[in-house]
Amino acid sequence: MLPVLMFPQFDPVLVHFGPLSVRWYALSYILGIILGITLLRRLVLLAPRAATTEQADDFLTWVTLGVLLGGRLGYILFYQPSYYLTHPLAMLEVWHGGMSFHGGAIGVVAAMWLFTWRYGLNFLAFADRVTVAVPIGLGLGRVANFINGELWGREAPANLPWAMIFPDGGPIPRHPSQLYESLTEGLLLFTILFIASRQRSIRARPGFLAGLFLAGYACARSFCEFFREPDAFLGYLAGGITMGQLLCIPMFAAGIALMIYARRHPPYAGQPVTGPQTSANSPPPAKG
Repeated sequence: MLPVLMFPQFDPVLVHFGPLSVRWYALSYILGIILGITLLRRLVLLAPRAATTEQADDFLTWVTLGVLLGGRLGYILFYQPSYYLTHPLAMLEVWHGGMSFHGGAIGVVAAMWLFTWRYGLNFLAFADRVTVAVPIGLGLGRVANFINGELWGREAPANLPWAMIFPDGGPIPRHPSQLYESLTEGLLLFTILFIASRQRSIRARPGFLAGLFLAGYACARSFCEFFREPDAFLGYLAGGITMGQLLCIPMFAAGIALMIYARRHPPYAGQPVTGPQTSANSPPPAKG
């Protein structure tokens, strides 16, 4: 039998500044958003153009609020509503963790809808560009989960070379499912979306890339849930599925529907290319 790996004792705090501290989890959010916006600046200019680089920069505030508010509210509503109804002040204790990807996704969709409506952009064309960058943050977030020693996997065979014993996971070897998710929901999904985004014929079909992201994430997350230990306060649902898998069902259906919709509608002409680029503080351009 192969020796089982012990979880490295990472400090969840990256650096201290007096009474303040920067945690790896917070860094993953910050870095994911910055890298995502940097990529978005390039993607929106690809023909057919979806926005300007200034508008991509202005979207930073909107997407940050969407991720944080949606992720927190999603966790409260999807995972522990009864607890937070009896402990309302705990809703503000974000330093104790508790963020939901599905809630964050809803928050980002709401932010995109408001942003594109406010500034006269094509919602689906802009969403296509945004979703290509989303797996960057997902992958970094799962690495941060691993560093924190949280959301570990189910019991693994003792002869699995990378089986690991986590500090709060008992004495049994477990799957490092956080890394599985980082590789599938992050690296693999990003690679697929980035390659697809290089094709103008796909970019010209608003909604296709967004649908590919939704369906791809649903498949990756559902697969990884077979190796991830369910939350103790939820356990398994009817039929042995998990809450994560249940939430992925409508996500997958919406993704397939979006791709079909995109293929059946005329190509997108894009935003006007001539003239100075406008920021989100400028009057909205005409829709393409």
